Amino acid sequence: MTKEDKVLVIQELKEVLQDAKVVYVASLEGMNAAATSDFRRQAFKQNISVKVVKNTLLQKALEQIEGVDYSEMFPTFKGNSAIMISETANAPAKLIQGFRKKAEVPALKSAYLQETFYVGDEHLDTLVSIKSREEMIGEIITLLQSPLRNVLSALQNKEDAGGNAEEATTEEAKAEETPAAEAAEAAPEAGAEATDAPSAE
Repeated sequence: MTKEDKVLVIQELKEVLQDAKVVYVASLEGMNAAATSDFRRQAFKQNISVKVVKNTLLQKALEQIEGVDYSEMFPTFKGNSAIMISETANAPAKLIQGFRKKAEVPALKSAYLQETFYVGDEHLDTLVSIKSREEMIGEIITLLQSPLRNVLSALQNKEDAGGNAEEATTEEAKAEETPAAEAAEAAPEAGAEATDAPSAE
């Protein structure tokens, strides 16, 4: 690779990494062509960008990025390295973990997300358990909806209770009206019987 080629690669990496909020560096060493292809395919489906890079060029690109000091990750840039960039904080970790069910690779070298550095493969489980932005928003919405559901449920129960009470009152009124109506009907009959009775001479 010529010096000019290296400059171009560094510039490309810098542009890709400049606004990245989630950056993982993994080792794909030991993965055969089929496994690597499958890994890339699954990454693509999850909107994770995967690019195998030279360690020296990656370090130089990161050194030129303003606002974040990536030097904590530099000692992990050895051997085969692939950068993984995602919008979802735990997506690359979940992808790596999924592949690890079949083999020991890929391995996590280091990661930067949510303004925190994670150095070493032992942090993989921690990264998997980190809530993504979408998951946190979902939980917040659920928490906000919960009191609202309780209020609506209480109001619904109150309306049902009110309706039942009204029905009960109507039934009671009907029950009270029935004896009175029967008595009123009985009165004319009694009068008629009295009229029909023979008068005493």
